[in-house]
Amino acid sequence: MKIVLTLILAVFSYALITAQNIPIDFEENGNGADWTWTTFENGENPPALEIIPNPDPSGINTSSTVAKFTALQEGQPFAGCETMHGAGIGTFNIEESNSIIRIMVWKPVISDVGIKLVTETGWSKGELKVANTKVNEWEQLTFDFSTVDHENMTYDQIVIFPDFGERASDNIIYFDSVYGDLAMPSSTKDLEKIEVRLFPNPATDAITVDSPNRIERYEVYSATGKLVASKGSIENPTIDISDLPNGIYLFRAFSSNGTTTKKFIKE
Repeated sequence: MKIVLTLILAVFSYALITAQNIPIDFEENGNGADWTWTTFENGENPPALEIIPNPDPSGINTSSTVAKFTALQEGQPFAGCETMHGAGIGTFNIEESNSIIRIMVWKPVISDVGIKLVTETGWSKGELKVANTKVNEWEQLTFDFSTVDHENMTYDQIVIFPDFGERASDNIIYFDSVYGDLAMPSSTKDLEKIEVRLFPNPATDAITVDSPNRIERYEVYSATGKLVASKGSIENPTIDISDLPNGIYLFRAFSSNGTTTKKFIKE
């Protein structure tokens, strides 16, 4: 009985450690709207993050509620907002299943967006930064935290830098759907993860996509989260990558049965 009880406690403890409240969608019955968010290094900006009705419910983001961050010209380049330690997002480790963080942003300027994960003692591996490519419309950015050696660190805070850089004026930034996914259905039920194999990997000129499912759409993202290729379907399982610069890429496949993301290297 003691052994069984110890095992149950161990499983329960692991579940607590890996509990993560995502996606952060700022909706009434979702995650983020009622969390404690504080801003920092931003002059006289309100000390709490503003949660407001979506000012531009068009394009890829028609959600009802979003976060608003006013990056002041007088603020530091690294002005941002953060969740409370031990609350909100929960306590978690980075694994393959949650190493890709996506965020929707609406920005009037082109500048870096930064995301940082922090432990309860304040330790962090630093922020990853990805620049938006569109202005005055919603865009989804992708951050690949699998490229970071997390050394089994347990995180309990997420920090977002909506406008990382020097500013010529105050910039109003909206962001939403952190850990969200454009491929997710409108219901809260996740899509199933489908089986996909890429070979050769690393590759030089082309990769072959092997899957028992019919791939209806695919997207290829650079390590900085920029969409570099996409297609409505795969008639030919071999994809030409000869024009891509050397580096790490994410291949995102979609089918009627589900979706999956695979990493490949171009060399």
